[in-house]
Amino acid sequence: MRILIVEDEAMVARRLQRLLRLLLDHEGAQIQQVDSVSAAFAWINTQPVDVLFLDLNLNGRSGFEVLGEAVARPFQTVIVSAHDDQAIKAFEYGVTDFVAKPFNQQRLALALSRLQHRDTSSRANMRLLAVRVRGEIQTVAIELVLYVQGAGDYAELHCADGSTHLHDKSLSALEHLLPGRFIRVHRSYLVNLTAVDGLRSEPGSRYWLSLSNNEEIPVSRSRVAALREQMI
Repeated sequence: MRILIVEDEAMVARRLQRLLRLLLDHEGAQIQQVDSVSAAFAWINTQPVDVLFLDLNLNGRSGFEVLGEAVARPFQTVIVSAHDDQAIKAFEYGVTDFVAKPFNQQRLALALSRLQHRDTSSRANMRLLAVRVRGEIQTVAIELVLYVQGAGDYAELHCADGSTHLHDKSLSALEHLLPGRFIRVHRSYLVNLTAVDGLRSEPGSRYWLSLSNNEEIPVSRSRVAALREQMI
């Protein structure tokens, strides 16, 4: 596991590194620490990262500058901050966990468990997806996303206004991140149930979902029964 810690308080950073190494002793974790927004961007843009542990106050600059970039990337993010009043906003961006300072070993262990087991208990609070548009990070309201289509290691967000956005996270990663109303109906598609108008079948056991924008999405035969239950 390749971990990046973005924390400007040296004592907190050392404690976080020590506890993470203790908890990940047998997993060969690679842990790097930087202490500024600019250093975080430099590392994220040049080095592979699996998990980001991010403070929200970095030498007077907001960690949300980094968060917008982070949630548009494939890795997962955990906020570690004394500003617990920012938790709701952070979860709206789709972070995996929010660890309040001061923290202890047990709380970090819980955060790691959520990372490793893709805990989705907080995903109902998610409101935004961050995407890169012409080199800049923009947010897309989840309520506008009709469906998500797999595109190799990436995913395409198809929105109600007709726009399409490429997301750096894979379809499987977004399946574990998005609210429960987004369901997998096909190996290549996640669909927002609120955008579904109906389900139709064709000879040969072929099934299609009709969406509110008049598009149709294929449904795998193995997923039809579960889909019907959720549409009731």
